[in-house]
Amino acid sequence: MDWRGAATCCAVFYVKDPWMERIATGAQREYPSTPRLAVGAVVLKDACVLLVRRARAPLAGEWSLPGGVVELGETLRQAIVREIDEETGLTVEPLAVLDTVEKIHRDSTGRVQYHYVLVEFLCAVLQGKLRPASDAADAHWAKIEGLQESSEFRLSPETLNIIEMGRVQQDSQSQRDKGSPRSE
Repeated sequence: MDWRGAATCCAVFYVKDPWMERIATGAQREYPSTPRLAVGAVVLKDACVLLVRRARAPLAGEWSLPGGVVELGETLRQAIVREIDEETGLTVEPLAVLDTVEKIHRDSTGRVQYHYVLVEFLCAVLQGKLRPASDAADAHWAKIEGLQESSEFRLSPETLNIIEMGRVQQDSQSQRDKGSPRSE
């Protein structure tokens, strides 16, 4: 049979289901086919660190450093600025990369449910008023001292280590700034 010149029809179905939309757009976070690239931020102010309570999985209901998934066409620095704004209402400036962290969560059968590769930044607040937004149920400036023993925030040793890296980096930068000659 010769199909040249024949009209070809196809049906396009619009799916309203958010899970199906994520699969269709390649943004599947749960049970992904590849690791997801994400960013996180250590934002320090007056001996406190910025924490957010997650509203969605993974980590729903838990406190963590703010951050999220890098969008296609977005640089890491653009992603961290956008994520902090979306989650907390604050505008930040990324100062330094602190570390990269892999977060792999397996379900009860051993299958990878979530896999993120996070680039952790030290950031400074430029402006804004702290308010939880987007996928953050709450946002809070938590005192760094005593955070390790805190029953309210219950951060992982890995997160506490990243916060300490940020504090050391900030202190080091402050010392360099104090020692640098000032122009008059």
